[in-house]
Amino acid sequence: MKYQWIILALALGAGLITRYVTDSSDPSITADQTYPINILESGDKAIDLYDTEDSRIRVVYFGYTHCPDVCPTSLAVLSAALQKVSPQHLSNLWPIFITLDPERDTPAKSAEYAQYFHKNIIGMTGTDTQTKALAEKYGVLYVRTELKDSALKYAVDHSSYFYFLKPDGTLLEKIPHTLNPDILAEAINRLAGESKQA
Repeated sequence: MKYQWIILALALGAGLITRYVTDSSDPSITADQTYPINILESGDKAIDLYDTEDSRIRVVYFGYTHCPDVCPTSLAVLSAALQKVSPQHLSNLWPIFITLDPERDTPAKSAEYAQYFHKNIIGMTGTDTQTKALAEKYGVLYVRTELKDSALKYAVDHSSYFYFLKPDGTLLEKIPHTLNPDILAEAINRLAGESKQA
């Protein structure tokens, strides 16, 4: 894993991949005229990530289902954090997994993968264009790495953060990869509580 991050850093420094950084305050950015970045698929349903009629705070994790270590670890930590959150705050939270690998992760596969970790986590898949736009919007770094002599063919090296969003998609806070569920639980209780009082 150490070497993967070195490779990713070198690729970024050499300008070999797009810099995925943008102003998170503008939720109106769209991938194209047909598919706005907020309309994703989960299972057989289309879901509006930025549905302002749904007042829940979103906590979003970007990864992919073939991820060997960071993704399952992070989602397990999120699951543990959800079990530490008060029922009141849990009802005001929408935990979401969004794949960075739409080529392999169908909406059904992403949904099933997320549900494995916790019944409340919704797995979503967008188009390749939507995925790139969402990554750019929230500063998610990812790069496809070809794997020679592997049945997987490629891996997706990516940054690992939990993104807390307002219903309209505005970024509230992001928390880096952690093995401590208490850190996430504290953020959930704080942000979900503030949202309830607003």
